[in-house]
Amino acid sequence: MKITPKAKRNISRITPFAIIWLLIGWIIDITVFDVTHNQILNPDTGISYTIPVLIFASLANVLVGLIVGVLEVVYLEKRFSNQSLSAKLFYKFLIYLTLLIIIIVLLFPVASTLETGISLLEVDAWQKLGRFLISISFLITLFQLSVKLMVSLIYSAISENLGHQVLLNFFSGKYHQPKIEKRIFMFLDMKSSTTIAETLGHVKYFKLLDTYYSIMSDSIINSFGEVYQYIGDEVVISWKPGKGINQSSCIKCFFDIRDHLNEQKEVLFHEFGFEIGFKAGIHFGEVTIGEIGALKKEIVFTGDVLNTAARIQSLCKELKSDLLISGAIKELLPHSNYQYSSKGEIELKGRNKKEELFSVTLEKKPTIANKVYN
Repeated sequence: MKITPKAKRNISRITPFAIIWLLIGWIIDITVFDVTHNQILNPDTGISYTIPVLIFASLANVLVGLIVGVLEVVYLEKRFSNQSLSAKLFYKFLIYLTLLIIIIVLLFPVASTLETGISLLEVDAWQKLGRFLISISFLITLFQLSVKLMVSLIYSAISENLGHQVLLNFFSGKYHQPKIEKRIFMFLDMKSSTTIAETLGHVKYFKLLDTYYSIMSDSIINSFGEVYQYIGDEVVISWKPGKGINQSSCIKCFFDIRDHLNEQKEVLFHEFGFEIGFKAGIHFGEVTIGEIGALKKEIVFTGDVLNTAARIQSLCKELKSDLLISGAIKELLPHSNYQYSSKGEIELKGRNKKEELFSVTLEKKPTIANKVYN
């Protein structure tokens, strides 16, 4: 079964939760082992650190980390999107802690049987659980869980705001030193945005932008695109060449976004009173990528390709096309069900050489009446 781009992205976002829980679990276990020399301070409720118990604890940490990751990425992330950061952390913390206490009640007897060899069917295994739940050991366990939860939730909040890929790049140090890469860029701009903003007012216009960007998110993910920047009503999407060119993903992204907006057309019109459209320009070339900033670090792209893509997008209205692409990207794209119409070589503002531009439309499929049968 083929894994979808969205599923791959979710897996890459969930995995760090398991790593966080595993590493913090190891740090705590090693610290406790070093301090106590593996002496059980409370024999009635504690469990000694044997190899089977440590392996089980590691597996349990990974499992719980994955559970937290799945809940966070798939279910809870959007449920609290309108809450403040402090409220979001508080409510999620309570939900996860309640869930984890239930997991402890289920897993503690298993760990106890690994240590003592007592069957789960024996009364002693469950009596030890009862003693554990009213002991200092349980409070220490809750503290350990709280630390793991807070680190996970803080990581999640940072990842949500910076972007998962950007956060990974920061941690890996990939762009601590500037690098030159080839990238595809699409500048996508809302039509008549000034008129819409003046009519709606800044508060309702902000809500429109939030809805607008949410509608296009799945299309960007499914095309393997990365959002580089939101600039007012404009979004800049980037692809690595292999992903953007494969199956014309960068072009497909545009038409998928248009389809999703059309599906929500009536809802958007009812709520905001406007039909929302957009135009876009796509270009391909070299950029320098690196971390920049003194008071605030960001991963920044610089290069002529960005300026050119922005200028191509600005010509959409003049050339009567919703999607314009450069010759540089057109010659790399595979044959597909898109039609490319040359707009001639255009001299772009700020550039000495001309660039051939192409408008892109969906290829019209012949109707039955137009088919010729031999």
